[in-house]
Amino acid sequence: MNEQLPPPDEDTTDFGFERVPRREKQRRVRGVFDSVAARYDLMNDLMSGGIHRLWKRLTVELAGVRPGQRVLDLAGGTGDLARQFAARVGSEGEVVLADINRSMLLAGRRRLDDAGVVGNIDYLIADAQALPLAEGSVDCITIGFGLRNVTDKQRALHEMYRVLRPGGRLLVLEFSQPTVPGLKPLYDWYSFHVLPGMGRLVAGDADSYRYLAESIRMHPDQETLKDMLEVAGFARTQYFNLTGGIVAIHRGYRL
Repeated sequence: MNEQLPPPDEDTTDFGFERVPRREKQRRVRGVFDSVAARYDLMNDLMSGGIHRLWKRLTVELAGVRPGQRVLDLAGGTGDLARQFAARVGSEGEVVLADINRSMLLAGRRRLDDAGVVGNIDYLIADAQALPLAEGSVDCITIGFGLRNVTDKQRALHEMYRVLRPGGRLLVLEFSQPTVPGLKPLYDWYSFHVLPGMGRLVAGDADSYRYLAESIRMHPDQETLKDMLEVAGFARTQYFNLTGGIVAIHRGYRL
């Protein structure tokens, strides 16, 4: 059994390309998502050309959840993954849609209520670094495009390990590092020139989407994140590169 880690030191961490006090990052990330919550789904479709839906569908497939199981969708935002999991776990199962940001969680709840996804889904404001859940209480955890925003990623991974049941699995869907030759300069140009402009026009906020591009570059690459899962205790770890490595899904199990 992995013991919980002590509180992180009060030093600095990354907020995009900036260095900020650790205690400050959470507040600033919250501000980013408060700003973009209303247009979050539209921007996801525009930024990825709709491909994010395929990435999320593959994540759900790789999770392999069964009827009656309990799923925790961390940083679940507007509920794309939670909606699919709710259909798979059925009336005897449960999906907990969790997010540290109240604005995003409310947007997700409205969206799922409007779609009739009710009865087997609960909502939780939660910090991935200190989950208010019992040890060994969930069968599967997903975190989609949220880990890079966490102040102490290693601590969060330990927490995810703690709340999983033996045999449970974690899936991290996150932007990563391009692996196809010649793709990186094109991706960089798109990220730092197109995305902020799109954010300004659609969401009225160029700075938040500039942070998005920067936070991706500061996130651990595929092999480093795989190592971090293993440090947290996960076994049978592997990752799947998608869209030339722009996105990767990491999976690990609690044995």
